[in-house]
Amino acid sequence: MTKHFPKGLDNRMRDQNGEIRKKRGDTQVGTLRKEYGESFAKGYRSDAELGTVLKKEGVDSLDQLLKKGK
Repeated sequence: MTKHFPKGLDNRMRDQNGEIRKKRGDTQVGTLRKEYGESFAKGYRSDAELGTVLKKEGVDSLDQLLKKGK
């Protein structure tokens, strides 16, 4: 049985405390490109993991990576 969490007004998934859920570090860049466009994480292979990209780019979250414009 999968537990579903409510979405906020911005249509983003929330955890039990109502905070925006973080992307898992093992999410592949190719999966994120479907959501954020083909230019997301330019220079990285589609099978690279988000955690690796975040570490190499020196940021802690997907949000910070998006703001950095990578």
